Amino acid sequence: MALSGKKIIVTGCAQGIGAAALRAFVREGAEVFAMDIDPEAGSATVDDANASGPGTAHFIACDVGDRAPVNAAFDAAVAKMGSLDVLAHIAGVHRHAPTHDVPDDLLAWILNVNVSGTIYTNGAAYKHMPNGGAIINFGSESGLTAEINNAVYGASKAAVHTWTRSVAREWGKRGIRVNAVLPYIVTPMYERFREALSPEDLAAHDKATAEQIPLGGKFGDADTDLAPVLVFLAGEGSRFITGQLIPVDGGLISVR
Repeated sequence: MALSGKKIIVTGCAQGIGAAALRAFVREGAEVFAMDIDPEAGSATVDDANASGPGTAHFIACDVGDRAPVNAAFDAAVAKMGSLDVLAHIAGVHRHAPTHDVPDDLLAWILNVNVSGTIYTNGAAYKHMPNGGAIINFGSESGLTAEINNAVYGASKAAVHTWTRSVAREWGKRGIRVNAVLPYIVTPMYERFREALSPEDLAAHDKATAEQIPLGGKFGDADTDLAPVLVFLAGEGSRFITGQLIPVDGGLISVR
């Protein structure tokens, strides 16, 4: 098992990529503390992961956009596990908005969860990694390209990219490697986006996706296409990789 003995924290565990990461880490033998703002859904994913094993998982409710609860949750997790080797910070939010009139509450929500949440969780992990470790953040191709009605989300992810590369340089002296994954993966968030499209817009979206993604012409699967990458980044095979923005997108970014 690739992660036997590893102590890992996963944020955003209740669904989608976070749930897939939790399952993969437990399957590879890690002990995982899973965190989410939704205690019911988060606890259910932990129960599912524990049913399969062979690693173990625990759940603790946490709002990543609030510094004090983040610090308390990380302290409690490390007190239980004894140490911390890996943080997979997956929690994030997205919503399209017209750029000429962005509502204040939407702006604050996206920046708080996506930017402040990254800074808070990474800082909390740093305190518990005196002898090195791995932090996996989540960026987006939206932080690299220009997209209609998506500038706020894109700006938040561009901030994650810059943060990741900056702290990788600074924290490398402590043996902490920090990378960001840029996924193009089917998630509940993406499914809701599809459901909101008109039939004409959905057809146009699917046509563009088929043309722009060289591998398969569609979004990837969280369990089969992304989770193995996260296991690699959490394991010793990635010990000399840091400060990287790693697309897991079927080649999308390379052809844009």
